[in-house]
Amino acid sequence: MAILEAKKLTKIFGDDPKKAIPLLEKGWSKDKILKESKLTVGVNQAEFSIESGQIFVIMGLSGSGKSTLVRLLNRLIEPTTGQLLFNGSDVLRMNPEQLRQYRRKHIGMVFQKFALFPHRTVIQNIEYGLEIQGIEKKKRREMAMESLKLVGLSGYEDSYPHQLSGGMQQRVGLARGLANDPEILLMDEAFSALDPLIRKDMQDELLELQTKMKKTIVFITHDLDEALRIGDQIALMKDGSIVQIGTPEEILMQPANKYVERFVEDVDLSKVLTASHAMEKAETITIDRGPRVALQFMRDRGVSSLYVVDRSMTLLGLVSAEDAAAALKDSKGLEDVMQKEVPITSPDSLLNELFEMMGNAKLPVAVIDDTGRLRGVVIKGAVLAALAGNGNSLLDGGDSE
Repeated sequence: MAILEAKKLTKIFGDDPKKAIPLLEKGWSKDKILKESKLTVGVNQAEFSIESGQIFVIMGLSGSGKSTLVRLLNRLIEPTTGQLLFNGSDVLRMNPEQLRQYRRKHIGMVFQKFALFPHRTVIQNIEYGLEIQGIEKKKRREMAMESLKLVGLSGYEDSYPHQLSGGMQQRVGLARGLANDPEILLMDEAFSALDPLIRKDMQDELLELQTKMKKTIVFITHDLDEALRIGDQIALMKDGSIVQIGTPEEILMQPANKYVERFVEDVDLSKVLTASHAMEKAETITIDRGPRVALQFMRDRGVSSLYVVDRSMTLLGLVSAEDAAAALKDSKGLEDVMQKEVPITSPDSLLNELFEMMGNAKLPVAVIDDTGRLRGVVIKGAVLAALAGNGNSLLDGGDSE
């Protein structure tokens, strides 16, 4: 079951906002509703489902409704209508006490402008939310120190915000959001105030933290590169409506309409697509077969080399036709002549990270999963096809099985 689910979640600003609901259901645009009723559509019947541990990115241009939507998720802005289910319970039906508990225990928020108190030290800033909850001083200090350690700022607990760089201040904001160990973390344009290099570093740190925390993160951004870099799922908004939800690859390769096409047309695919999208089936032979069988396989398959694997598809090396012929002549096995130094990468490696390796290597790059199992092979032609936007081949999966 999804940890957070929105069903026709809607926000209308203005007097008697519910007058606009039947107009939305008739398909009226945001501009037409404003002109006819003087009501402003903030979020138009948003529907999405967020799984536990997922980074769900909501993105769009200024005025698209993304920041309004994220504030509906903790009811900092009250929705006009719809449902918002947290672990199956409707947040919109919570009474004030239940809502307080939801905000305090289950959901945290990191803001764009850091929102740090200048007169408080780093550790006091991190403790603030815990202090408001009435958590005992010793306990909240322990929780705050653990959060500080998590974001790599141990030793700065007695510093003041003005003594820190912008990136460090944002890490304090992140630590404060994590201090009460929330299940869901809302991040509203959290890195947009940072310089580009620091911003990239913070994106890297967030992804690294996520491997440890496994939090559910709702991340708001207007930056497509940022969305593509960190998002598991992306919801693209326009005029208060979600126009497409999908993985970064789906958004790029299968845009839902002309608006999405224009939005993604200038993206550098090499910074988004991974080895798993460009890999092809690897021609293999198990280590227990002899060189005569290897040569026969090569003739039958029209190739000049084979990847040598064990019965569980663990990569052991590569044998060429010359190697196999030499082994046959000298009565040796494949293990005696195979090349053990084979260029390898993971399925998640970005294509732009493979360019140098592929340029220097004489062999194709083998794609290996976390268990050492051979999943496929990347050749230069496949990478060029991927970057040319050959969507059908990319989204077919490219599995080596």
